[in-house]
Amino acid sequence: MARTREFDTDAAVEQAMQLFWCRGFEATSIQDLVEATGVQRGSLYAAFGSKEGLYLAALDRYRQQLSRPLIDALRAGEPVRPLLRATLLSLVDAAVAANGTRCCLIVGAALERLPVDTDVATRVRDTVTAIEDALHDALAAAQQQGHLHTYHDPRALARFFVMTIQGLRVLGVVQPDRTTLTDAVDTALTTLDHIPVPHRPATTAARSHQSASDAL
Repeated sequence: MARTREFDTDAAVEQAMQLFWCRGFEATSIQDLVEATGVQRGSLYAAFGSKEGLYLAALDRYRQQLSRPLIDALRAGEPVRPLLRATLLSLVDAAVAANGTRCCLIVGAALERLPVDTDVATRVRDTVTAIEDALHDALAAAQQQGHLHTYHDPRALARFFVMTIQGLRVLGVVQPDRTTLTDAVDTALTTLDHIPVPHRPATTAARSHQSASDAL
């Protein structure tokens, strides 16, 4: 008969996620995980197979807690402009509260593990793609409903906001200053307010200059 697991797996994954989030994969040792989770080394190996296995479980938990709510909100048809603003400002709040002690587990995984771990690479790419697709659909719907200008292609706009989200997380570690980060948010959101400059007939001087150029 299989031995009953003697610890709360969910709680262990939560503690591991917090540790990996702050330190990254390489800087976190098995002993660090033992101390953080309160679970003995042998039990961790029995439950997750390896440090890598626990890292993947922590990464999945992070994706569920941090990325899924945004995707679900975008899929639910919430107005995209206030939703994006609230999302970006929540990242500002988190960065200021953390005061440079943590970035983003997805960003960290991309930089640290993506080149060498195909399981991590799949999870990171799936997460980024899911956010981009949800943003695209929400932005395209807003354009069709007349709530958003059509100057930008919605796919390009979605990729811009994926970049903004991840870039804001990095900047929040480097400079966790509310004014700095809020300025970046406000500037990014002006993309949604862009109104193309209407075409104006060339002035007399410009037409004369063009005519002279054409004659050469």
